[in-house]
Amino acid sequence: MAVRVRFAPSPTGFLHIGSVHTALFNWLFARHEGGEFRLRIENTDTSREVAEATDQIQKSMRWLGLDWDGEVTFQLDRMTKAQEVAKQLVDDGKAYEDEGAIRFRMPDAGLTRWDDLMLGPIEYPNEKLEHVVIVRSDGRPTYNFVSPLEDMLDEITHVIRGQDHVSNTPKQLQILLALGARLPEYAHVALLNGPDGKKLSKRHGAITVEEFRAAGFIPEALLNYLALLGWSYDDHTEIMSREELIERFSLERVGKSAATFDYEKLTHLNGVYLRALPPGEYANRLVAYLREQGYDWDEQLVRKVAPLVQEKIGTLGEFPGFARFFFERVTPERPPDDGAVLPAAAEALAGVDPFEAEAIESALRGLAERLGLKPRQAFQPIRLALTGSDVSPGLFESLEVLGKEESLARISALGSGLGGARGSIAR
Repeated sequence: MAVRVRFAPSPTGFLHIGSVHTALFNWLFARHEGGEFRLRIENTDTSREVAEATDQIQKSMRWLGLDWDGEVTFQLDRMTKAQEVAKQLVDDGKAYEDEGAIRFRMPDAGLTRWDDLMLGPIEYPNEKLEHVVIVRSDGRPTYNFVSPLEDMLDEITHVIRGQDHVSNTPKQLQILLALGARLPEYAHVALLNGPDGKKLSKRHGAITVEEFRAAGFIPEALLNYLALLGWSYDDHTEIMSREELIERFSLERVGKSAATFDYEKLTHLNGVYLRALPPGEYANRLVAYLREQGYDWDEQLVRKVAPLVQEKIGTLGEFPGFARFFFERVTPERPPDDGAVLPAAAEALAGVDPFEAEAIESALRGLAERLGLKPRQAFQPIRLALTGSDVSPGLFESLEVLGKEESLARISALGSGLGGARGSIAR
C-alpha cells in the first residue's frame, strides 16, 4: 500500500513552528516515499468562526512550499458520518449512551501495544483506559474518535505526530480495532525546546510562521533549519536544498530527544541563504518583503541599495534599521568623535566629479592623510553624519547612492551643529 500521511492542525490560532516541524517530517517522508501528504483541519473542538486561522494555516504552508495532495478536509464536514459510526458502535455493544453523549467501551483487561517507529515498543494497561466520550451531547464527535476514524476513512498508513500524543494512541488504537480498521504505523516525534530547555513558547521569541516571515526569514532557510532539528543526514552537512532533503530523509535518522530551537543558528543559516541568492533575486525578495511589511520606499532605490547590504545582514527584517538612511534622514545616535573633520570633508567631496565610489574613496583617503588621521578616525564622523550610525554599508558606495547634493547637506548639517534629521528626502 502506498504511503499516505496527514498533517492535522487545529485552527485555534496562527500556525506554530513546532507544528510545522511535525508537518515537515510528514511531508519529507511522503515525498521521499513517493506517497501522499494530506492536509486536514481538525475543527471539531472549535466553532466555524475560525476562517482567519484556517486561511493562515494554508497560506503559511504554501509560503513554506509544503504542498499537499487532494483537497483540504475539515473534520466537521464528516460529523454526520462520525455520528452514524458511533451509533453503530452502540448497536454492536462497543459503546453506550451516557447522559446524551456516547462513550466508547474500553477493554478492562490486557494491554494495548504498538511498535512506535520513533520510540520502539510501547504498551499500556487497558484497565487504565477510561471509557472516552466519542460523541458529545450536542452531537459533535470528539478528537479521540474522529481523528482515528478519519485516518481509517482516508487510508492513512503512517501517523507521524508529536510525542504529546503518545497518551492518545492506546485509546485511538482500541477504537480502530473496534471498527475493524487496518492499523496505521505510529511515529511520535520529539517536541521542540527553547534555548532554556523548556518547551518552545512565546517567552522564547517568535513561534508562528507569520512571525518568522515578518522578521524577514526566507522559507528555504527556515525549512532547512527545521529539518535539522531532530534529524541529520550525516555529522557535518547543514545546507540542503528541498530536493536534497527529500532524497536524503528517513525516519530512521530522526532522534528521540527534544531538539533545541536556536534563534541565532537560524539567523546565521538565513544569512547564508540570503548571501547565496543571485543579486537580482535578492533584490526581488527585498522589494517583496518591504512591500509586504508596509514600507513605501522607492523600489528602484531599494534595488540600488540591495547589493550594498546583501553581505551584511542575516534577515530581510534587518534592512530597514540598517539602510533607512538611504530613504530618509536619520538623527545621529551620538555626536561625532571629531566634528572638525566634517567641514573639510564637505570641501573635499564638493570637488569630486563624477561622484562615484572610486573617486570618493580617493578624495577621502587624501583628506585623512592631509589631516594626519587614520582612515577610520576620519571616516567615522562622515559615516555618522550620513547614516546616523557607526555601523552601515560601505561608506564610499553609500555616498554615491545618496548623491553629492544630499551627502553634502547631511555633512554640513551635522558639522554646523544643526543635526541630521531634516525630514524625508525628495526623490
